[in-house]
Amino acid sequence: MGFTPGNISVYHLAFRHRSAAEEHPSGIKLSNERLEYLGDAVLGAVIAEMLFKKFPYKEEGFLTEMRSRIVNRDHLNKLAMKLGIDQFMNGSIDPGAKNRSAYGDAFEALIGAVYIDKGYEKTKRLILKRIVNNHIHLDEIVGQESNFKSKLINWSQREKRNVEFEFLEEIENMGKKLLRVRVLLDGQEISRGEDFSKKRAEQIAAEKACAQIGI
Repeated sequence: MGFTPGNISVYHLAFRHRSAAEEHPSGIKLSNERLEYLGDAVLGAVIAEMLFKKFPYKEEGFLTEMRSRIVNRDHLNKLAMKLGIDQFMNGSIDPGAKNRSAYGDAFEALIGAVYIDKGYEKTKRLILKRIVNNHIHLDEIVGQESNFKSKLINWSQREKRNVEFEFLEEIENMGKKLLRVRVLLDGQEISRGEDFSKKRAEQIAAEKACAQIGI
């Protein structure tokens, strides 16, 4: 991380999955979910400012899409695994948890912990220098197909295949609703996606489907 923690307990809390939550005398279950909420906001603010400065002539829609690609559940999960956050988790996480954002949530909780311990400026430097510079390739993200759903549908029409997007479930997460969808090709599931936005969840599922099909 590049620094020595001041309040080590907040970092322990950042890696405490709700399955290992301890009950506070007030009755509140102590897990990383509150820190995840805070880290989500801090991370979003830092990434938004970075994109605003890096792309001074791009419109709001481009900046919003870029930020969404960087902070969506799927990308944060992969980033958390790359950083080894799964090795620090405290709690009973079942094998499917990686696909349900447990590690991505812990990454955001870690950002929240740094913010509580060190303040905004140090957290910002950590995100930009240690994470963005080393683990997020902006040129590749900019070059990604922006609308995988349209790409998939256009392919299915050309190939005379049937593609459907089906809503699966809604998962409560600290007052927010994580939406899960799947892509069916000729009635068979080929991919899933999840995000707090149904549109983004469909794009994530469509991106995975495009990779699966090879288009």
